[in-house]
Amino acid sequence: MKKYFAELVGTFFLVFFGVGTAVVAGDKVGIVGIALAFGLGLVAAAYGIGPISGCHINPAVSTGAWVAGRLKTVDLIGYWVGQFIGATLGAWVVYVIAKGVGGGYNLAASGLGQNGFGAGYQGGYNLTSAIVFEFVATMLFVIVILGSTQKAAPSGFAGLVIGLSLVAIHLLGIHITGTSVNPARSFGPAVFVGGVAIQQLWVFLLIPTLGGAMGGILFRLRALAVDQDAETLSAKPQAKPIRVTV
Repeated sequence: MKKYFAELVGTFFLVFFGVGTAVVAGDKVGIVGIALAFGLGLVAAAYGIGPISGCHINPAVSTGAWVAGRLKTVDLIGYWVGQFIGATLGAWVVYVIAKGVGGGYNLAASGLGQNGFGAGYQGGYNLTSAIVFEFVATMLFVIVILGSTQKAAPSGFAGLVIGLSLVAIHLLGIHITGTSVNPARSFGPAVFVGGVAIQQLWVFLLIPTLGGAMGGILFRLRALAVDQDAETLSAKPQAKPIRVTV
C-alpha cells in the first residue's frame, strides 16, 4: 500500500504545482512558466517518492511499464487508483486556493487548468490535432522514461531528464490541448469544471493511455531496450588499461 500512497502523493505534487501555476499565475508566467512548473513538479516528486514507487504519477506511464513487463497487474491497478485520487485532491486544493482571490473566482469563465481542444480553447486545434499530439507526445514521454530507467542507463539522472522532457512536451502542447499526456492530470480538473471538460475527457483518458502502451510495446519487443548481453556486460567491472612507460 505504501507504493500506491506514494503515487497518490506524487500525482498531487504534479497537479498542485502544474495546474496550480496555470490557474493562479498563468497570465503572469506564460507558457514557459507553466511548462517549467509541470517539469519541476515532476522532478521534485521523482526524488521525493521515486525510491518507493518509481514515481510514475501518470496512468499512461504505468500502462507503458506494465506492457513492457516492468509492472505487475495488481500494481497497475493500485497505481491507477492512487494517481486518480491524488490528481483529484490536487485539483480540489488548487480550486480552494483560487476561490480566495479578491472579487471571487468564476470557475465557469476561468476554468481550472483543464485540458481541451476545439473552438474557444487555446489555439482552437481540432480533434485530429489533439489526438495526434497526445498520442505521439505520450509515446515519446514513455520512451524517455523507460529508456532512462533501464539498467544500462546512467543512474541518478533519470528524474531530471524525465522532468526536462515534460517541460519540452508542455512547451509544444499547451497551445494545442493544454498538454495532458496524463489521464489523471486531466481527470482531476475536469471533475470540478464539468461541461465541455467532461465531454472531451475521453480523449485525455484514452489517447495518452494508448500512446503509453505503444511506448511499452517498443520496449517489450526490445526495439529500444538495451540487449540483455549488453546490459550484463556494462554492469561488469571493466579491466583497467595497462599503462606502458617507455
